Amino acid sequence: MQSFHPPLRTLMGPGPSDVHERVLAAMARPTLGHLDPAFQGMMEEVKAGLKALFKTENRLTFPVSAPGSAGMETCFVNLIEEGDTVVVVKNGVFGERMRENVVRAGGTAILIDVEWGKAPDPAVVDATLTAHPEASILAFVHAETSTGVLADAAALCAVAQKHDCLTIMDAVTSVGGVPVLIDEWGVDAVYTGSQKCLSCTPGLSPVSFSERALERVRARTSPVNSWFLDLSLVMAYWDGAGGRSYHHTAPVNALYGLHESLVMLFEEGLEAAWGRHAAMHKSLAAGLEALGLKFLVAPESRLPQLNTVIVPEGVDEASIRAHLLKAHNLEIGAGLGPLAGKVWRIGLMGTSARPENVELCITALADAFNRHQHPVDGEKALAAARAAA
Repeated sequence: MQSFHPPLRTLMGPGPSDVHERVLAAMARPTLGHLDPAFQGMMEEVKAGLKALFKTENRLTFPVSAPGSAGMETCFVNLIEEGDTVVVVKNGVFGERMRENVVRAGGTAILIDVEWGKAPDPAVVDATLTAHPEASILAFVHAETSTGVLADAAALCAVAQKHDCLTIMDAVTSVGGVPVLIDEWGVDAVYTGSQKCLSCTPGLSPVSFSERALERVRARTSPVNSWFLDLSLVMAYWDGAGGRSYHHTAPVNALYGLHESLVMLFEEGLEAAWGRHAAMHKSLAAGLEALGLKFLVAPESRLPQLNTVIVPEGVDEASIRAHLLKAHNLEIGAGLGPLAGKVWRIGLMGTSARPENVELCITALADAFNRHQHPVDGEKALAAARAAA
């Protein structure tokens, strides 16, 4: 074996996003013990930063030492017991993963199946909860990464509260890129990932739980179906108020990176970051449309940081992606599930959401199209993108 030296890519797929040099440099700092007083001080800063990121006062806000899928499982295994009924909104791959988590936790999942590319209808959710008064939780994806759809989280939470249901929200692709207002909306459990709009490396999943959610956890009559993700155990490590006790060896250097990404985000300003993602989406959309491309999702439901573009008829989508990677070191994503082979997923997340990346994407796509017998005017598309910026 020899040292691995990865190629330098521009990451504009569904995640991970580009990692800023400051984050990589932070992760290269000397490793401390996970119970070192200096490291514990940084842990408190991470918790405070995550509360500001989520716009919440929830005391139980911390990063799970594993990727976003583990954050998802943390929410489900702690809040669901055998026999619980959960209404799950599925409008893509990650809604289906929520359903699977409900079943594996011993619950019964009532599925609201929404057409891929469409946003959930709060009226349908209301009718479903009315028809299932036994349901105690509503689970939904705020930003569906497989389709690029942004759900109306405030409206969905209001419906859940009307029916006295807790809410579990997937915010993996939304946090840092669009407004996520946990306390204002009344979200009870939320999880995200470090590798999307936070522009940190993959491997951490910030979560936050409301007091209502914690009351449900305390009222459990059976053990949580996971030792590692059991909140009553892991919080003995993350809760600095009561004196920390060993639970697991935290990913120390990865947490340095998350800390630095939060520092950078608040240097920019959270609202400014939301505005930057929106502006870069507007510029990219103008350029893509000038290339003759169409979006899967209607503008009112479109997620700025994950752009799902329909592959033109007669174009081999895989060959286009391969050309972008080989000739331009640019990664974009393929479609999943029923959208496989039909769409590209172009990410504008965190550090990746900048003008030079937008221009690279448009230029590279124009080059790929022209080389694959699909003539387009790249200069015209680039001018459209710049005019919209």
